[in-house]
Amino acid sequence: MVVGKVRSTRKLRAWMVEQVNSGKYPGVVWDDEDKTMFRIPWKHAGKQDFRKDEDAAIFKAWAQYKGKLTDEELNNPASWKTRLRCALNKSPEFSEVNERAQLDISEPYKVYRLVPVNEQSLMPPEKKIRERSGRKQKRRSADQSEPELKHIKTEECSPETMSLSFFPGTDSFRVVVQYLGQEVVRQQVCSSDVRIQYLRSPLCPPSSVPQGAQFPRVPLPDPGLSLGHGEELAALHTLLPFMEKGILLTSTKRGVYGKRFCQGRVFWTGPHSEQGLHKMERNTEPVLLFCKETFKQQLELFCANGGERPQCSFTLCFGEELSEAEDTSKKLIIVQIGLPWAEQQVENFESIVRSINFLQTLADQSPMREITLDLESNVSSESANGVV
Repeated sequence: MVVGKVRSTRKLRAWMVEQVNSGKYPGVVWDDEDKTMFRIPWKHAGKQDFRKDEDAAIFKAWAQYKGKLTDEELNNPASWKTRLRCALNKSPEFSEVNERAQLDISEPYKVYRLVPVNEQSLMPPEKKIRERSGRKQKRRSADQSEPELKHIKTEECSPETMSLSFFPGTDSFRVVVQYLGQEVVRQQVCSSDVRIQYLRSPLCPPSSVPQGAQFPRVPLPDPGLSLGHGEELAALHTLLPFMEKGILLTSTKRGVYGKRFCQGRVFWTGPHSEQGLHKMERNTEPVLLFCKETFKQQLELFCANGGERPQCSFTLCFGEELSEAEDTSKKLIIVQIGLPWAEQQVENFESIVRSINFLQTLADQSPMREITLDLESNVSSESANGVV
């Protein structure tokens, strides 16, 4: 007789009940007197008032309990949250109670119900329906997405394709490379694609494009004498050869994606990412580094209410970990990617606002609260007058 190992989900239920009863985690409390439903804090990690040690404590505890709290995930609360959320949603012993959740308050939370044993047999079909619906939605989204999201563009092309890559009307990048806080490269790339890499050959000039390649290159240069001769410089010399294959940036209708080919580790931060460490893995799907839809929403909010100016750049760190709070001048290789097309949109809006404010100021200074614009000297004043 073959004896198989049966996967038990009772561990999660027992563990969850124990944590709610313990009172150790802020916001993790029972939602009813009969203790059949409980709350879990559900604050987004990107919020300014997010407190990792409090708002993500229960998620971190589950990751630690499951032995998944690796060194790379020590500062990744979004990953902790995803792990527990998936475990709760897959288990037939829990069901989410959407009508009791409060997600639009300062301390948002979700509510889950402990499903009695006699009801659990009814749960899998419903979960399968949700899972099938989710898979269909993913397939639908994938069908509507651009081909390069599945397979990043290859660099083999005809001369005609190469010329299109450099057409001035396509999206562009401003690439600034810093070694130990000192700028060593600043290059504007008029293309929707760019590859940043270390080139061993000293014969290859900074703006060259290897024969048969579609994408322009931004090479990481050998460090000069101005950087000194210390241990950090030696570490930089050691790191550069691991960046030979570099990373590829591609601008699409959805946003800017990055794909890592080099052996050296690559971390990144951006205005549309959650707090914590973001590592660009090798041999995986491209990573969305800058979301055009989020930028559009931020710009619309900026237009309507003022406030914080939308950011138009993101940061790459080669060979070392990088979080939002760290000083980039201490890192061996930092690459700042600016997006001129996004900056232009923000500047256009600011120019319009300045013009409107100027006209409004003139109108406020007029006794009749109106101004006359002389649009053409050879046109009558009646046709040229405008009222603000």
